[in-house]
Amino acid sequence: MSSREAYLAARVLDALLREDYGGLSARVARSRDGVELELAGGRRVRLVPGMLFQDFVVGPDERLGLAEVLGTLAEVADPADAQGVAAFAEECAQALAALELHDVHRAEVLARRPSYESLAAFVDHPVYPTSRARLGVPAAALPAYAPEFAPSFELRWAAVPRRLLAPGSTTVRTPFQTHPHATNEVRADEVLFPVHPLTVDEVRKIDGVRLLGEPWLTVRPTLSMRTVELDERTHLKLPLPASTLGVRNRRSIKPGTLHDGARAELLLRRLADPDVLVADEQTYAHAGHEYLAWMVRRLPEGRVVPVAALNAPGVLQEVGDVLPGYLRLLLRWNVRLFVRYGVALEAHQQNLSLVFQDGRMKLLVKDNDGLLASPSRLAAAGVEMPAFADERMLTDDPHALADVFVTITLHLAAAAIVFGALPPDRAAALLRDTLAEALDEYGDDPMARLLRARTLDAARLTGKSMITAGTLVAKERSGARDINKFYGTSGPNYLRRA
Repeated sequence: MSSREAYLAARVLDALLREDYGGLSARVARSRDGVELELAGGRRVRLVPGMLFQDFVVGPDERLGLAEVLGTLAEVADPADAQGVAAFAEECAQALAALELHDVHRAEVLARRPSYESLAAFVDHPVYPTSRARLGVPAAALPAYAPEFAPSFELRWAAVPRRLLAPGSTTVRTPFQTHPHATNEVRADEVLFPVHPLTVDEVRKIDGVRLLGEPWLTVRPTLSMRTVELDERTHLKLPLPASTLGVRNRRSIKPGTLHDGARAELLLRRLADPDVLVADEQTYAHAGHEYLAWMVRRLPEGRVVPVAALNAPGVLQEVGDVLPGYLRLLLRWNVRLFVRYGVALEAHQQNLSLVFQDGRMKLLVKDNDGLLASPSRLAAAGVEMPAFADERMLTDDPHALADVFVTITLHLAAAAIVFGALPPDRAAALLRDTLAEALDEYGDDPMARLLRARTLDAARLTGKSMITAGTLVAKERSGARDINKFYGTSGPNYLRRA
């Protein structure tokens, strides 16, 4: 058994225990030797207290194999989840292959001084154990297209009938309309669409769409993989025939999401703090098919460092002591959005960056189509509600807003970063004090009291059941309206003083 397999198997078992899938916690027992979890084969695995997100985790001296963990999963699973259990086993196999492949290339990639986006991809997801798996992408293709390998490649191109363009699609000049063959190969009734090389086979199947023969325009993958970098200030989001963070988390682009993201951007620009920047995502096109879409993202001037990269090798040493300032920017703004406007952002560590401009640090947010907003609170604040196509972005339930704040802003954007960089006591104190300072500004405001009750004063902090909703259990059985906002688990409150 490789050390990578043992690492992954422990993370998988931790996640299954955290989500209590199949009532797995019933197998936990206390004895004079401590706390143990019994696996399917009868082996007892020692557990130790968990600091973040869950009560107990696999002890650091335990060496597990994936077969042991997946065997236990199969034993506790509902028979109705057989398809999901098989899909998760494939996720585990692909994640292990990706981890071992990255180990082979890691030194060579670091020697090339990769971008911050690539360095961010060196860091595993704080909660989802098989985040390295890209279902639908062969492992052999990862070095050519995955960000942790810091590759570059050329885009493919398609001629798309203009009549297919969805409302809101731009027809203005874009950074890629200088394609050298566009004037010869694209007719007046067609428009040019960029196509990720991994999506070529899917585009070939679409009636009326012509794939051009020559690749053109060298790009590099960003942390999200389906978004590629044209240059330092310009990113291009493209659909991929792949799933990440769960088999149901497709990386294609559904009609309406680009429109909703653009409308959300305009809302956040109006509500932004002076030190908060919102990426320009107003230039996009969709042709009514999940694999015919693109969006240009324009970034501001300055050095841009993804928040996820702060836990990557050497990045904090390079950018300096930024954590206190980052937490103040993050929590002050997100608390104000929550209390004043009833808005909670799905801006996790991948969708946030720090921007260094003229000696100042600012917070950059992008990819906003997953936010949750209260129509009534926005109306009370005199702010017009955007015309979102996805009604799941709307709620007047303050606890639903708090669920997003806790699981995204607090857990992923704040705690995962500071606990990954500082000793636990220092991390907890810094996070606790910064959040308290942000909340104190609003005194006895009912929304501030609710958020304080759900964070600083809570006995436990809510969590998301990501594997359950993302892969193991079909929506029809789980009842998940949105698999990215499916809760039902909780963990210790790392904000409270011991």
